[in-house]
Amino acid sequence: MKPADAPKDGAGMAAETERMIERDGAKEPESAASGGETRKEMRVVLLTGFGGLNKLRVAKKAMPEPQEGEVKIRVKACGLNFLDLMVRQGNIDNPPKTPLVPGFECSGIVEAMGENTQGFEIGDRVMAFVNYSAWAEVVCTPLDFVYKIPDDMTFIEAAAFSMNFVAAYMMLFEVAALREGMSVLVHSAGGGVGQAVAQLCSTVSNVTVFGTASPFKHEAIKDSVTHLFDRNIDYVPEVKKISPEGVDIVLDCLCGENTGKGLGLLKPLGTYILYGSSNMVTGETKSFFSFAKSWWQVEKVNPIKLYEENKVMAGFSLLNLLFKQGGCKPVRSAVEKLFSLYNQKKIKPLVDSLWALEEVKEAMQRIHDRGNIGKLILDVEKPPTPLMANDSTETSEAGEDEEEHEGDSDNKERMPFIQ
Repeated sequence: MKPADAPKDGAGMAAETERMIERDGAKEPESAASGGETRKEMRVVLLTGFGGLNKLRVAKKAMPEPQEGEVKIRVKACGLNFLDLMVRQGNIDNPPKTPLVPGFECSGIVEAMGENTQGFEIGDRVMAFVNYSAWAEVVCTPLDFVYKIPDDMTFIEAAAFSMNFVAAYMMLFEVAALREGMSVLVHSAGGGVGQAVAQLCSTVSNVTVFGTASPFKHEAIKDSVTHLFDRNIDYVPEVKKISPEGVDIVLDCLCGENTGKGLGLLKPLGTYILYGSSNMVTGETKSFFSFAKSWWQVEKVNPIKLYEENKVMAGFSLLNLLFKQGGCKPVRSAVEKLFSLYNQKKIKPLVDSLWALEEVKEAMQRIHDRGNIGKLILDVEKPPTPLMANDSTETSEAGEDEEEHEGDSDNKERMPFIQ
């Protein structure tokens, strides 16, 4: 199976969006409700319980209506992230109850608005953050989490933009204060965040980017970073050959697997940022004992050593900033700056592949296998590929025996640092 290529044509204008709303509205199924009333239904990806891929299925659910201060969006595309795999496995702090609809980001068209909602009109093309429930044909979310997208940005690009580029921008410029002449080490350079980091670094003069990635991705991403290394080798001596004094910023999405190495590479006044979870996801299911073993393997950081060496260690969780810590204003400011860079054609989301809702298991498998270069997108209007929407992937992940993927023997489970 080869995933569909991402479209390259421009976004439709106002007349087209109106036709899309009319068309989608005409397709909405209805079912009988109590009292003889009818209610509209929509397709969703439903997580029926925590565990393997067989816990996911496409189902029908009552369509939400916007409450006060909310925007109702007819979804066109949704982003898929490592965090979504962690949610499916229940590998987050205080996981919500199942069944639930996963997903934290989407793009689409404003279809309705609740009371006291200003700044948007029906037909606006938008991207949005959602506190779960993004993988659906319709979502409702507070207007603080909704952003009008540039005219030239496609819905596919918008769904690939929000989580990756906002996180990359805030880590580089808000947390680490990236400036001219600095150097950055980013792990998983071929992923969505890694490619966003590389593009943003290119907007600042004379920034050196060191990246690690699986060897088969090197040819595709070699031009996006200054120096590229095999993720399975010891990159520290290689970096020091090029930059003996070390680097200014380390972005670690590996849940602290190599914290000591990263801190050792930092220059004085350098910043080490933990933000990711990719090494949390290796097999289809997890056990308490494997978590306990992994927790004790996480490297401990000595705060006195940070003080003596003038180094900074930080963490970043975009969703926590938005949904738990009231960070809507700095995020909106970042989005505005990113849209300006997009309009100047200095940055552009890299889309790996498009998948129908019915193909969500196969899409997750591609992330498990670390096969993606850029972002995976659930295209709500894409019909499933023939013979794809079956149960073949339910046993294709590493299973109960915690089997590791070939070439990824250094990937160990880690306790979550996010959520």
